[in-house]
Amino acid sequence: MTEKNNRQRVVVIAPGRGCYNKSELGYLNRYHHDKIDLIDTIDRYRIKQQQTSIVELDNAKKYSFKLHTPGENASALIHACALGDFLDIDQSRFEVVAVTGNSMGWYIAMVCAGALNQQSGIEVINTMGSMMSDGLIGGQLIYPVINENWHIEQQQLDLVEQVIDNVNQQEGCELYLSIKLGGYRVLAGNEAGLTLASELLPEIDNRYPMRLYNHGAFHSPLMADISQQGMELLPPHLFTAPQIPLIDGRGHLWYPLTTESNALRQYTLAEQVLKPYDYSCAVQVAVKEFAPDKVIVLGPGNTLGGATAQSLIDIDWFSWGNKAEFSSAQQHQPQLIAMGDETQRALVTHSN
Repeated sequence: MTEKNNRQRVVVIAPGRGCYNKSELGYLNRYHHDKIDLIDTIDRYRIKQQQTSIVELDNAKKYSFKLHTPGENASALIHACALGDFLDIDQSRFEVVAVTGNSMGWYIAMVCAGALNQQSGIEVINTMGSMMSDGLIGGQLIYPVINENWHIEQQQLDLVEQVIDNVNQQEGCELYLSIKLGGYRVLAGNEAGLTLASELLPEIDNRYPMRLYNHGAFHSPLMADISQQGMELLPPHLFTAPQIPLIDGRGHLWYPLTTESNALRQYTLAEQVLKPYDYSCAVQVAVKEFAPDKVIVLGPGNTLGGATAQSLIDIDWFSWGNKAEFSSAQQHQPQLIAMGDETQRALVTHSN
């Protein structure tokens, strides 16, 4: 049997906007200082836009919410870190059979899969990430719908839906489902809608409902102007068919030989901007369709680890029936690998 046939099959997941936090400062330099072409491609583009280079952002002496969390900076920085991680996967041991991502991670997944090249990738990601640099449109909050065993509670789902309905009945209030994120629901709305939702949702763990800092009302009708601008600024020639199968925020598969690039652009700049992003479905379709030996979540950070595990527990994948079984299995033979975790990273990179 050849070495190629001995490779383990992996699904790769690209993270969204909330994954470059204080503990990730320096991630790009720590793991990807050698990727000169990638970094230069991104920073040449950003310098033309009169934006701070990702090298300068990552090398900052101190983490700053004002500097590191706005979309125009966070999106490019996370993109560079995640794509660098993808390039570090040891492909002599692992065959990437499909790629997906959460929210902004959809754009990164497209680059990993070859539907956008590196130049097109930074143009799309930086353009979409910079749309609200003059002021956010609405915002997001996150709320759990699981119990301590990481099982989804129908009562909690019903509660969230009821709150959305109640908020939208009030004059001047808008609230929408934004992301199905494992055992959590991300809601998007205008300020009045989010304020009322925060009052109506019962407090959990002195933490939730939690507003997401510097996040706009992504994946909702409030993004209509953003979608329109994206269609005007990002021409069709940037998009092409992927080289690796892609799973989008509906659980839809984009295959290399059957993808129509204009349809991919339309989905990317319109539907997924304006409608809910079902990350849970994307993960579940990925493992059901491609039966990977492992699922790899790209860094920086590991904010997607729990949501990914919860999405897999929901369908009893890898024989994980609850949080305890997942945690126990990960101690002995990890099948969910977070590259933002130093120990797990070593399991899938060339250095191991």
